[in-house]
Amino acid sequence: MADRPVTRIAQAYPDRVEVRGRDLAGDLMGRVTFTEYFHLLLTGEEPTEEQRFFLDLLLVSIAEHGMMPTNVAARMTLTADPDSLQGAVAAGILGAGPVVLGTAEDCAQLLAEAVVSRRGAGEVAQDFREAGEKVPGFGHPVHKPGDPRAERILELAHEHEVDGAHVGFARSLRDELHPLPMNVSLPIAARRSDLGFPASAVKAVPILARTASLLAHLAEERESPIGFQLARAAEEAVEYER
Repeated sequence: MADRPVTRIAQAYPDRVEVRGRDLAGDLMGRVTFTEYFHLLLTGEEPTEEQRFFLDLLLVSIAEHGMMPTNVAARMTLTADPDSLQGAVAAGILGAGPVVLGTAEDCAQLLAEAVVSRRGAGEVAQDFREAGEKVPGFGHPVHKPGDPRAERILELAHEHEVDGAHVGFARSLRDELHPLPMNVSLPIAARRSDLGFPASAVKAVPILARTASLLAHLAEERESPIGFQLARAAEEAVEYER
């Protein structure tokens, strides 16, 4: 007989729910914030004050960025099926790839390799140039000469005196590639990496943050619908071949 599937995250019993070995109702509810709970769910450990502060900061930084394609897709899906809130959220999240949501996961991998190998920012940048590839975490269609969110994360890391190796390398790479603007993905990855998050979990931060944003857009869509206007604008923007 095959082994039963096991999860270390949570178990439900007739009289209680245990999450990461803690009593949900008796211990966690009323004591931890949602940010702290998210950290616990993801890592199995409750965050330190520093970890909680910066996880909050990163979630706020990436949650909302205007009428992005993900928000448009969610609004138009809700217009097509007003009873499917979850379907509209899913439509938005499915479009949250590296072009729209950012390359935090790729940035985390880049930073991890650079820190472990102790290679300089100039050497790393040169490798990308020779390969003809874009450096993850750089370039933005709107924010020029720099992404204010990215700079604020670095400022607060410095103010809190937590400039770790990954944040330090992100600063060096920013200076090396100037005037190409650094976007928010690189500082998010750098700060999360300095806090001990594995590269594979870094993308969880923007996904959670954008889910909150999508819910806000969909609440507004129900009050002030613009889904059909967005669809009509897209139709009018297309030049058909005759």
